[in-house]
Amino acid sequence: MGSIKTFVLMNKYIIAFLLLICSPILSFKVTGQVIDRAILDSYIDRFNQQDEELYVQYIPNSQAKEFLAENIPLFECPDKNIEEIYYFRWWTFRKHLKKTPDGFIVTEFLPDVSWAGKYNGICCPAWFHFREGRWMKNNRFLKDYAYYWLKGGGALRSYSFPVTDAIYQYSLVAGDNQILKDLYPELKENYTEWKKEKFIPETGLFWQTDNRDGMEISIGGNGFRATINSYMTAEAAILTRIAGWKNDPQAKRLKEDAEQLKNNMFQKLWDQDAEFLKVLPHEKNTQLQDVREVHGYTPWAFDLADPEYAVAWKFLMDARYFFAPYGPTTAEQCHPGFKVVYEGHECQWNGPSWPYSTAMTLTGLSNLLNNQTQSFISSSDYVTLLTIFARSQYRRKDNGTQIPWIDENLNPFTGDWISRTILKQRNRLPEERGRDYNHSSFCDLIINGLVGIRPQEGNKLVINPLVPEGYWDYFCLDNVSYHGRTICVLYDKTGEKYNKGTGLSIFIDGQRVTSSPTLKRISCEL
Repeated sequence: MGSIKTFVLMNKYIIAFLLLICSPILSFKVTGQVIDRAILDSYIDRFNQQDEELYVQYIPNSQAKEFLAENIPLFECPDKNIEEIYYFRWWTFRKHLKKTPDGFIVTEFLPDVSWAGKYNGICCPAWFHFREGRWMKNNRFLKDYAYYWLKGGGALRSYSFPVTDAIYQYSLVAGDNQILKDLYPELKENYTEWKKEKFIPETGLFWQTDNRDGMEISIGGNGFRATINSYMTAEAAILTRIAGWKNDPQAKRLKEDAEQLKNNMFQKLWDQDAEFLKVLPHEKNTQLQDVREVHGYTPWAFDLADPEYAVAWKFLMDARYFFAPYGPTTAEQCHPGFKVVYEGHECQWNGPSWPYSTAMTLTGLSNLLNNQTQSFISSSDYVTLLTIFARSQYRRKDNGTQIPWIDENLNPFTGDWISRTILKQRNRLPEERGRDYNHSSFCDLIINGLVGIRPQEGNKLVINPLVPEGYWDYFCLDNVSYHGRTICVLYDKTGEKYNKGTGLSIFIDGQRVTSSPTLKRISCEL
């Protein structure tokens, strides 16, 4: 009997030991992950090795691998440039998570800059911070960040910033709108203050300087711009939704604001002959500026443009206008004011390519391709532009090696980071000001655009990949946190890559819930 008891006890210990050492593997299977974490580890190891860690905030390079493994969706595709920059941009994004006495914020620059507000916060790119960061599993960072802007002393109107829409986009992924309800008084007050400061009743439009739009030294200049008016239309539209949730009688007025502002924007900023939205100087008796600028695509990023205006997209892929090897350019190349220069101010929006405007344009394009039928631009063009964007995010070192890099503005014809070159020539401090610049999105363009997770209110999941049929044999976006569930979107043309079947499959918490033999829009209940 003693020997039997000893045998049983030994086996219990052996089983316990095996469970202990195998628990990461068992956990891996339970979460339904398809992609091996090793793909993330290999990229992060390389980024860390290539990096000179000049400015450290909350998560140093030494902790990046574990943090990202716990927080981000894994992605795999045949285009290794796109795949690398996807992980690179998550690696840079976590550098900008900054712990302050008032909670976490997301920074634009890693070093302190004189034009920033409290804790080095700048609201100009914050809409992108929310769109990108909404895909992280830990949502404390963005919750804190929202309170920083509205209750924590952030300079909320120092630049144009659609804060209500930003938080709403985050809430769509989280599946929880409570933060919008909680911050509704502050959000409504912010919109009221914008109206006091920048709204001109005679025109029914908001005006802004190009500098406070984050687009200084532009050809179109100051005035009634598609940027600020898109942002404020979106603000009024989302405030209308929140007002409805809270039974606020102001919902009707806010809805009227949104509708009228949208109508005024297209009535007064649309150039019928040029088939494009332009800047209208805010002085009396003036005409639209004579230049097409890429910020004219901003309304589509907020789903504001009716189908009749889709003709504007015919200019984006045309090298006479915006298309370039490292573009798109910020102004049309056929205009006499178009410049790409290395003199004067280092941040010019009169020709160079800016990740900010590229990300805004691609966000708008993904909305157009999802929501309207038109013949001017296609999903193949989206992939082309996204590929160019990925290949733009590199720098060639003096020894000839090429490393992933994100900075301020690009030479659209050579890929040189213009402001970096200028600042180095002038020995300007802080050192490497624009390195790991957090002024745009990229991961959101993969998740929301290319793979096509289209966040919804309610208990619904919609997937609409923009990858053209036959373009790739496989791709997978894995371990996505959405409405508290874990999502995997997988495409395997032959079924031999992942051994999960052929075609497009959607998994929720490890279980296949729907599939399609081809790449198309599919939806399911959570």
